[in-house]
Amino acid sequence: MTGQYANIIVEISHEKVDRPFQYKIPQELMGRVEPGTMVVIPFGPGNKPINGYIMEVTDKAEYDIDKLKYILEIKNNGIDVEEKLIRLAWWMKREYGSTMITALKTVLPVKQQLKQLEKKKLTLAIGREEAEAFLKNCLQKKYAAQAKLVEQLLEVEELPQEIVTKKLQVSSAVISNLEKKGILKVITENVYRNPVHFKTEETVKKNLSLRQQEITDAILSDCRSNKTVTHLIHGITGSGKTEVYMEIIEQVIMDGKQAIVLIPEIALTYQTLLRFFRRFGDRVSVMNSKLSQGERYDQFEKAKNGKLDIMIGPRSALFTPFPNLGIIIIDEEHETSYKSETMPRYHAREVAEKLASYYGANVVLGSATPSLEAYYRAKKGDIKLYELNERLTGGMLPKVYVEDLREELKKGNRSIFSVHLQELIADRLKTGQQIMLFLNRRGYAGFISCRACGHVMKCPHCDVSLSEHKNGKLICHYCGYEQQNVKICPSCGSKYISGFKAGTQQIEDLLYKCFPGVKVLRMDADTTRNKDSYEEILSAFSNGQADVLVGTQMIVKGHDFPNVTLVGVLAADLSLSANDYRASERTFQLLTQAAGRAGRGILPGEVVIQTYQPEHYSILCAKDQDYKTFYEEEIIYRKMLHYPPAAGMLAVMISGIKEEAVIDLSKKLADKIIQRNANCENSKQKVILIGPTIATIGKINDIFRYLIYIKHMEYGILVQVKDDLENFTETLVLKNEMVQFDFNPMNTY
Repeated sequence: MTGQYANIIVEISHEKVDRPFQYKIPQELMGRVEPGTMVVIPFGPGNKPINGYIMEVTDKAEYDIDKLKYILEIKNNGIDVEEKLIRLAWWMKREYGSTMITALKTVLPVKQQLKQLEKKKLTLAIGREEAEAFLKNCLQKKYAAQAKLVEQLLEVEELPQEIVTKKLQVSSAVISNLEKKGILKVITENVYRNPVHFKTEETVKKNLSLRQQEITDAILSDCRSNKTVTHLIHGITGSGKTEVYMEIIEQVIMDGKQAIVLIPEIALTYQTLLRFFRRFGDRVSVMNSKLSQGERYDQFEKAKNGKLDIMIGPRSALFTPFPNLGIIIIDEEHETSYKSETMPRYHAREVAEKLASYYGANVVLGSATPSLEAYYRAKKGDIKLYELNERLTGGMLPKVYVEDLREELKKGNRSIFSVHLQELIADRLKTGQQIMLFLNRRGYAGFISCRACGHVMKCPHCDVSLSEHKNGKLICHYCGYEQQNVKICPSCGSKYISGFKAGTQQIEDLLYKCFPGVKVLRMDADTTRNKDSYEEILSAFSNGQADVLVGTQMIVKGHDFPNVTLVGVLAADLSLSANDYRASERTFQLLTQAAGRAGRGILPGEVVIQTYQPEHYSILCAKDQDYKTFYEEEIIYRKMLHYPPAAGMLAVMISGIKEEAVIDLSKKLADKIIQRNANCENSKQKVILIGPTIATIGKINDIFRYLIYIKHMEYGILVQVKDDLENFTETLVLKNEMVQFDFNPMNTY
């Protein structure tokens, strides 16, 4: 990488990332330094040599050239963890479009200005005979506290200072006095905060099936080649993908390397961590947003210092600073939560592959319903594909019923539950088996509308409907705006205004009404606000403290409850109505994953899918857990309309506080793309332009949002377009407008 100047950060912490310092690159180092390179620089008035990391190489001098200092040398001690992470940040900046500062803050550990926890122990600093003589002297002089402490230290070699001060009632002053006299010494050790609060016994590892062993051996062979290879395990629900993961990890650890296991939701952490902790003990830790800042920092420090082998968590766990990473496993790789919703809008799957290339590590993707992106690459031969088609327990897949809600209404059933589902719930309650009811909604009711004029109660700031909650409030789930519920339509004055659709709370209430004495747990965004809510709810249900678990998407992803023999999917096709080209894929994945929660133990399972569109291919394929048929149907649609993965798509979001300025900037960017197409000599370089248009939600928190979509068969062309638009935007004088880029967006805006 060429350039005359280097912007350098001198400490790897959030406080220092905002303050890069610019240095000249000496002639002998030209072309040898790049983002991430560790260098020695003269720093401060005394020009003290310190280590720094290059975050950018440029030809633009930001200060007086005569005042800039030269880099002294490259630090040749091998590529360390920080260097890899800074190189990764640079790649993310280029690939996804963001500032280097933002990318660095994404990949670097949390702030380091935290007090390290310490543990102090006391031990004798003199021999036994001398200590006994000192004790005798203390007793004669009636130094009771000193005598008590020395007497205890003669009985045991070490005592925690906390026990000495609290249990023995010996003051810190006495301890300090004896330390000064040379009678005892205080040993101080750093202690790491531990986010893993449960204790469990080790379990005997399960014998792998022949197919599981074949997959494990194949992946381990590539792991030991020090080449970066990506693998996709397509295994039906309950087929034992996790057992394969754990066997691979065990062997990788034996080879002296570490593992990162990504999971899509915090809700999965408890069960996943429990299984890994039983197998690997305290060499496992967890990373998620529910941890305190101190806990997060300590987990990174433990990993960096070689005190951990496995880190489990959502996409942020990807940036764990392991010194010798060997494997990255992405479970439920199809989940949308692996895509960042803030800049840089990276996908964990893509970043994992880039990070793995720095270590010569392997990446394993796993899912019962792989993303079309992953399966498309596997079909092309870009990644290795493995199939697991049998349940680990040897049990059968659950029997699935599709209930047509249109027919239910014709029969006079206006309940949320179909007649068949009600019968099955009653049967399970009699036999003591458990039930999961899934609803992709939040709040007490979906929205409030007037039956007379059609008016919908909306947030005045975000242009979305307000959701009714049981406390009598109407709440916006984007900006948090609240207002009291209404009894009269503010538009026409009609009294026929009420909630529409059902929410998880309403399902819970209806269960109590229809099945007196039923024990229900509810798991949604409203019941999991506290740090330990997920663990408490899942543990209670696993221990049989409830008959029914009602919830939103988080209850159908990866959980394993052997006593669950019935899963009800309510209003299954709500997601089919979304204004999103991925709607069919999301529906298929969701229904297949939900159905997979039933019958995972010895008892057979049944699933009821309630829908208004029973003939849709995504629902029919989910009923049969037939991924391949679904893929063949869906990929035809994607190819026809140039949607990912058949083509690449770039979303350009233009936002600002003045709508006129946002519209004007949107048109300028669109004109720039039109001009680019006109100048393309090769027609294959031209892109498809959609927009600009107002976003699906045109205003959030008083910020107006407009969109441009750009499509092309080659991803690299879209990166070039992004670069062109970034450079063009830098030439404009913007006031409060912002331009953001999202490659292959997981959601329409």
